[in-house]
Amino acid sequence: QVQLAESGGGVVQAGGTLRLSCAASRRTFSPNVMGWFRQVPGKEREFVASVSWSGASTLYADSVKGRFTISRDNAKNTVYLQMSSLKPEDTAVYYCCYRNDVYSESYYSTAAEYDYWGQGTQVTVSS
Repeated sequence: QVQLAESGGGVVQAGGTLRLSCAASRRTFSPNVMGWFRQVPGKEREFVASVSWSGASTLYADSVKGRFTISRDNAKNTVYLQMSSLKPEDTAVYYCCYRNDVYSESYYSTAAEYDYWGQGTQVTVSS
């Protein structure tokens, strides 16, 4: 069982920056894929970004492309989401997710493709 713990959420003004972190428990396997989704009340969970095991391949939602950067440190079993130029519409609970894989360059953009999820961290962007 993989356990994921997000941190780094908070309240920030529009135009500001935040960095989210997600640490995976030691019971991880390689290669694996990690990603971030977000959700607001009354809406479905929305894909934000995904990163391959190697870190060289990434995928972003159009709404965050150019503003968010996903990265990972495999030695620490941690994935990061650097968020800049934040907008009020980025306000949501952000969830980290994980799945095992067989390729080092895979990434995925649908929630059903991930097997494990964190508890979420709230990000609020004030206007």
